[in-house]
Amino acid sequence: MTASPPIVRFLRWPHASGLEPPSYQSNGAAGMDLMCALAAPEHLLLTPGARALVPAGFSIELPQGFEAQIRPRSGLALNHGVTVLNSPGTIDCDYRGEIKVLLVNLGQAPWRVERGARIAQLVVAPVSRIQTALADSLSDTKRGAGGFGSTGTNISLNPPRR
Repeated sequence: MTASPPIVRFLRWPHASGLEPPSYQSNGAAGMDLMCALAAPEHLLLTPGARALVPAGFSIELPQGFEAQIRPRSGLALNHGVTVLNSPGTIDCDYRGEIKVLLVNLGQAPWRVERGARIAQLVVAPVSRIQTALADSLSDTKRGAGGFGSTGTNISLNPPRR
């Protein structure tokens, strides 16, 4: 028997009147689409290199032990260079303010953000809480303190000979 999915409550803000709440667009979707909740006919022109905090028009009530992540939409990133700047943005379970999306235009042309445009996706995920302990040393590993690029960047480009 599978457990029921957790219930997540959404509160619509007045300026989101008429907009659909965040929803999955397919049976296999991991994320729910978030829409721009600017008041019509207001819009935002996101010029190359610019960033803007765009209202989604909803607040969320997550169960304890869960977070919501704001992630980019792949089509916006590919087609327009528009992405979520602090990706993934985290919404903690005790936050009750309006969800807003920090968009940035990394593309070469301005992009017009209009009311109802799907601007990001929201993924709800469980959170692990840990206990911390201050230590005098850490265990040794093969990698050690090797950081950025220390494990290499690709496999051999020479195929094996037969």
